[in-house]
Amino acid sequence: MNVSRVALAAVAAWIVDAVYGFCVYGKALESEFARYPDVFRPMDAMNGNLPLMFAGSLLAFFALAYIFAKGHEGGNGLAEGLRFGFVVAVFEFGVMSIGNYATLNVGRKIAVEWAVAGFVEALISGVVMGLVYKPALVAKTVRA
Repeated sequence: MNVSRVALAAVAAWIVDAVYGFCVYGKALESEFARYPDVFRPMDAMNGNLPLMFAGSLLAFFALAYIFAKGHEGGNGLAEGLRFGFVVAVFEFGVMSIGNYATLNVGRKIAVEWAVAGFVEALISGVVMGLVYKPALVAKTVRA
């Protein structure tokens, strides 16, 4: 495993995810979150927690990049990343999207928007990791 590439893939995906999160969750869905003040913190309070959120997501991206590297089958980086992103997206959909809808007092509209946004987010993160991560070269031994 190429540890420096794992770290680079994690950081690259984390940065892209932060931009995606700002655009989608921070701007596009902001008014939808505001409809549920008993569920979500006000934007000012959320903004105050950004350092904690970024630290947590960086930790998570290191874990995801490690999992990606362990499962890398040596194929095309884009295809490997898309495959990985899809699997993570399905996992996220089952655990987070459906779980959150079942436990949080929110409507179907935001639940669907949240699920779609999370699915796309996981696909993008997987693709970024696939494009950045390059497995370590393994020397082949020749037998006579």
